[in-house]
Amino acid sequence: MKKRLIIACALLLLLSTYKPQKLFLIDKFNIEEIKIENNFILKEKKIKKNLISLYDSNLIFLNSFDIEKKLKNIAFIESYEVKKIYPNKLKIKIFEKKPIAVMQYKKKKFFISENYNLIDYKNIENYKNLPEVFGDIKNFKIFHNDLKKINFPTNLIKKYYLYKSNRWDLETFEKKVIKLPIKDYITGLENFLDLRKESNFKKYNVFDYRINDQLILK
Repeated sequence: MKKRLIIACALLLLLSTYKPQKLFLIDKFNIEEIKIENNFILKEKKIKKNLISLYDSNLIFLNSFDIEKKLKNIAFIESYEVKKIYPNKLKIKIFEKKPIAVMQYKKKKFFISENYNLIDYKNIENYKNLPEVFGDIKNFKIFHNDLKKINFPTNLIKKYYLYKSNRWDLETFEKKVIKLPIKDYITGLENFLDLRKESNFKKYNVFDYRINDQLILK
């Protein structure tokens, strides 16, 4: 028993005073540099500010969840790729959400992304000419997907208006107004695409399809 006690004390003393060489080597993999790339809207400084706590953490043991916790609150980030560059660098490739419209909803403005996420609005030069949406995101998503199904050139649209009756009006950059019915509006949209190619209809500014099987021109 006495012999075992002596051995145990010796081991305790050894472990408390000796640091293995492997631990010294691991210290060399602490993060000293974080490189951000592929960001166009977001400022590198803002992204790095969210990642500041990663500096001096160990590159070997770093996992994607550690980074996700830091980046998930940045609204414009859709996804990202991480590359560890040993011994002490971290490269993060950012994939930003791309706004397709600006929504006016309950006196607030939001960007609408390609995946129909809402992003808090701010003035960005690259997106100053986006179409405006007056409605809600749920109905806009349905309507916009219908436009894509018929290859409607959405770059023509300046404004989307959703009325309480749940029907849409469109205003184009050519100052044409398309008034659609509540149901079966695809036929009207396709008819408008055909008519806009014909010179005889260029003088009209309002294309009203609200009455079934009728078109009122103004």
